[in-house]
Amino acid sequence: MTRKLHLNAFLMNTGHHEASWRLPESDPHAHVDLAHYVRLARTAERGTFDSLFLADGPQLWNSVAQRPAGALEPLTLLTALATATEHIGLIATASTSYNSPYNLARKFASLDIISGGRAGWNIVTTAGTQAARNFGLEAEPAHAERYARAAEFLDVARLLWDSWEDDTVVADKAAGVWGDDARIHPPRHRGTYFRVEGALNVPRTPQGYPLLVQAGSSEDGKRFAARYAEAVFTAQQTLAGARDFAADLKARTAAEGRDPDHIKVLPGIVPVLGSTEAEARRRERELEDHIVHEHGVRHLEELLRLAPGSLELDAELPDGLPPEEAIEGAKSRYTLVVELARRERLTVRQLIGRLGGGRGHLTFTGTPEQVADTIERWFSLGAADGFNIMPPVLPSGLDAFVDHVVPILRARGLLRTEYGPRQTLRERYGLPRPANQHTATATATAVSPTAALV
Repeated sequence: MTRKLHLNAFLMNTGHHEASWRLPESDPHAHVDLAHYVRLARTAERGTFDSLFLADGPQLWNSVAQRPAGALEPLTLLTALATATEHIGLIATASTSYNSPYNLARKFASLDIISGGRAGWNIVTTAGTQAARNFGLEAEPAHAERYARAAEFLDVARLLWDSWEDDTVVADKAAGVWGDDARIHPPRHRGTYFRVEGALNVPRTPQGYPLLVQAGSSEDGKRFAARYAEAVFTAQQTLAGARDFAADLKARTAAEGRDPDHIKVLPGIVPVLGSTEAEARRRERELEDHIVHEHGVRHLEELLRLAPGSLELDAELPDGLPPEEAIEGAKSRYTLVVELARRERLTVRQLIGRLGGGRGHLTFTGTPEQVADTIERWFSLGAADGFNIMPPVLPSGLDAFVDHVVPILRARGLLRTEYGPRQTLRERYGLPRPANQHTATATATAVSPTAALV
């Protein structure tokens, strides 16, 4: 079977470029407009994308002076989008640091049922003191502790999704028996971070589990992804770096006893498109001219753990920055930004310009053919199984990608021309439906009574 490209639409209010909201075409209120997201979802579906994705965090991002702030709760929004679409997968970010397994497992199970098997969970551990203080903590938990909690969270969530066997519902009207109690399996979990007693109050879903997505690229993040993730969103600036990351992650996945083809690596790309290179460059300059650099300086100083006033716009980053191992927040993003600045000898002003479009993701400015060439090259050389498409401006950037890049990818045989028969999100990504743990155990015991004891 010919390998096909996976495309995910990462939708962020007026676009990924921080100045997108200032363009004449942009609606500064779009971030809370359901009709805006319905239009975007239908556009991505017209482009036969595998999925769309909504980021989230349990805190107010940025200064409200900088760009549209605040966001609709993603699982609520995706439930609305499920009724406005037919095929596209629906992925939401949710934190393992500031949720409980029972409630979150129930929400994703509900979305999966409502959407007919199209739910995905982007699992995050949530860095930052601001989020911690919204939940009664004085400081964020240590990086390793956040990932340990996330691992137990996932183990419990999977027990909850498996707490109903697939054939629990009998619906025998004549006998007056709706379901089989013997096929309900309460987790009765007692762990380091969670105690969860009862079975989920939602039946097992079309996918069994939602598609499990992860976005951390630190050592802890990669270990976690190798154990649990089925798709990985990653920020990669170079082809060589992306190839190394993908090869390392797939090797780690194999070492966990999993099929490395069952983890899909999707780097982010911010495509700034024009019918000619000159037009694309003009579009890029228009966006950069609308950046307010004071905001960028403040965010860089926070990311780099520097005191206010430490950075000069027209100087390079100072020497003596903390090593990654000293960072307890977003480790992989910290390293990416520092390495980008050092590798290209960027001034702070130039670095802010580069980060303004995609916060460290690859920004590519050019014609549709040039963007398609880059996507094809990374895909064919094993640097990516697909891409997280991050339009700099919405809705126009997604329109341009679907209208001008997608036809090129289809003509090259890289992307489907239509969805075909209805599939779950897992099937769309070429992934199996997970067997219920209790059914699998019962089968194994029936075949070999000693097998479960080995």
